[in-house]
Amino acid sequence: MTLFRRSFAVLVLVCLGCSAQLAPVPSDLNQKIERQIRATYSISSSVKITVGATRPSEFPNYDSLTVTIEGAEKKQTYDFLLSKDGKTLARITKLDLTKDPYAETMKKIDVSGRPTRGNKDAKVVVVNFDDFQCPFCSRMHQTLFPDLLKEYGDRVQFVYKDYPLTEIHPWATHAAVDANCLAAQSNDAYWDFADYIHANQHAVNSDKGHDAQFAELDRLALEQGQKHNLDQTKLQACVKAQNEDAIKASMKEAEGVGVSATPTLFVNGQEMDGALPASEMRAALDRALEEAGVPAPSHSPAAAATAPQAPTK
Repeated sequence: MTLFRRSFAVLVLVCLGCSAQLAPVPSDLNQKIERQIRATYSISSSVKITVGATRPSEFPNYDSLTVTIEGAEKKQTYDFLLSKDGKTLARITKLDLTKDPYAETMKKIDVSGRPTRGNKDAKVVVVNFDDFQCPFCSRMHQTLFPDLLKEYGDRVQFVYKDYPLTEIHPWATHAAVDANCLAAQSNDAYWDFADYIHANQHAVNSDKGHDAQFAELDRLALEQGQKHNLDQTKLQACVKAQNEDAIKASMKEAEGVGVSATPTLFVNGQEMDGALPASEMRAALDRALEEAGVPAPSHSPAAAATAPQAPTK
């Protein structure tokens, strides 16, 4: 019986200790915190904000608390620090210096099996999440190819992934499927198709109605198949099936690394948004090459900037 009483007393103390770790925020302070967060981050009144209980933090004179922000379609939590005197709310982002953020990003992007241009063994890889109907993607494509490919092709690998903006570009997914049907048999056929579409988006846009646009894309894909002596039976079956699974997987992967607009490029994991001028791309490529221990190519003094950054969403 004595042992039971002692065990029970220890259990009570442990539970009291656990409950003491969390302390509800007083209602008046709770209201101040909510108002500050709404004002600082421009959060509308239709979004629900819930301030959690405080708990010990690793920072002297500060407790931690979690704030939940919940809208109609999305719910997210954020950690804040609250001073012991209740006068200061702070948000600190901890950065793990033991990991390379760019390398961690590249781990999330699967480039296996994708058509490539440049040096397949390059230490610098450029991944472009592309939309065949996006005019800014067309501008970016023509900046990369052929000029930058000629300059960096022996040092850099270029890879395209699909991110069609389906809500505003109705034939982009169809074009991506057709391009991937070509890629399944020929790297060169894929790039010839990509070059043509990005240089001649107007030719597809000029066809009236989605069916006519789809038919034109299929015709162009089959034309490339003939040019490159591909298996026409397999190509026709692939084009006709219009299987979007690979496109959807690419889009999900893109969103997992923060892509929301096109074009979005990753140079060895460093994100670059919009139709960037050639000068900015050169600077990014040169920096990545230097970090990888590879000498950058010499540049002609005549190399000039192209279009300004202009992402489309």
